[in-house]
Amino acid sequence: MGEITIRQAQATPVPAPANTNPFGCLGPDGAVPFIFHSFALKDGVVTDLGALSPKDQNCSNAQAINARGDVAGVSENGLIDAVTGLIEDRAVRWENGEIHDLGTLGGPHSAAFGINNRGQIVGLSLNDVPDVFSILDFLAYHTANGTQTRAFLWERDHMQDLGTLGGPDALAMFINQSGQVTGVSYTNSTPNATTGVPTVDPFLWKNGTMVDLGTLGGTNGSPLALNNAGQVIGTSNLAGDQTSDPFLWEKGNLIDLATNTSGATVVTANAINDAGEIVGGAAFADAPFDAYLWRKGAATDLGHLSGDCFSEAIAINSREEAVGYSTCDFANDHPILWKNGSMIDLNTAIPAGSNLQLVIALAINERGEIAGLGVPAGCAPGDVDFSCGHAFLLIPCGEGDYGCGDSTAVATTTSNIGLNNLGQHTSVANPACLRMTNPVLRSLRARLISPYRGLATQPQK
Repeated sequence: MGEITIRQAQATPVPAPANTNPFGCLGPDGAVPFIFHSFALKDGVVTDLGALSPKDQNCSNAQAINARGDVAGVSENGLIDAVTGLIEDRAVRWENGEIHDLGTLGGPHSAAFGINNRGQIVGLSLNDVPDVFSILDFLAYHTANGTQTRAFLWERDHMQDLGTLGGPDALAMFINQSGQVTGVSYTNSTPNATTGVPTVDPFLWKNGTMVDLGTLGGTNGSPLALNNAGQVIGTSNLAGDQTSDPFLWEKGNLIDLATNTSGATVVTANAINDAGEIVGGAAFADAPFDAYLWRKGAATDLGHLSGDCFSEAIAINSREEAVGYSTCDFANDHPILWKNGSMIDLNTAIPAGSNLQLVIALAINERGEIAGLGVPAGCAPGDVDFSCGHAFLLIPCGEGDYGCGDSTAVATTTSNIGLNNLGQHTSVANPACLRMTNPVLRSLRARLISPYRGLATQPQK
């Protein structure tokens, strides 16, 4: 079985100090009272990946994993940032279970968000140049006394500054197998009246060149995923910065998915596979918000479970298998798998008598293995994001030697985990609320906090 690393990992019994870094320890709202460590699940065994020394006092947060099992992420290092008073975060790499500090570009903080099979890692790092609108310090830590946030590419023990689109700041979020990188960058240093920060555009970088992907008319846009064909999906403000739409960028064209999709109004674009197929949530003529599959400009309604009101797809693999959730009120979510034209509740696929109720499916790899969150007996599904969340892995039977016996799937739970809802893609009782006016902040929070993005890249062996 392949190795799967889940962001927002296991809680330790050690209380988190008051100055713990909110992004190292799961969320700016302070909802998590304990030190958290990233973990790896392989062959049914959960391994604590630890943190930088002193590891029993520092949090860590895995972000991505490659086919070799190398993991990129962030860890506290025990030092105090004089500007914010918080414990410093550092971009880290786990190799063969050992953690390595990737350093910074001169400032106190860095974080790694993506890793490919070449071992190239991307993320953000502060440098030592003062910047009142620093993406990390100003937007995330709420201080105007910080330094520039820069996008980096780490390879061969060297951290390279990728530059910007003309402004002082940038950060890298995703990297594909050919080394293309996508992220965001300020295009100037002048704050906009509508957003309070300089214009932010998504970019695609390769071989030393950073291409501006533009926006849909507003002054703020951000990527949400990058495939191996160099296609980027994301979200962008419209003119006036009061609403935002999801977009697809390909071959130099920026496409508004909300207005240029037949069959539906696309509201969210959550994942894209290498064939360019996109999934998320959309409004259809007879369904206000359902999971969809987008292909060549047309959206297909994937439906929702009988008895539910709406659904959303979170991830898709190259076999057109999509996963997500179906619900009416978010207090009773059901994890879904859409395959071969039909949708099933994954709770019906696990062995009878399981003590875990599955709530939401967050990732699926090329072998059909599904990762997500559930709650044990005695906990309500609505508590999955807080004190009762357990990670699960579903392994399909009949597709290789997985030891499933006659069961349809096997659920493997980990130790109790806590999650923060700031970057959550499922808070859509009113789909219009997803059209936030700060895509870059939403994407930054999603990369640092939300469990979804860290599950998106799993090794395909």
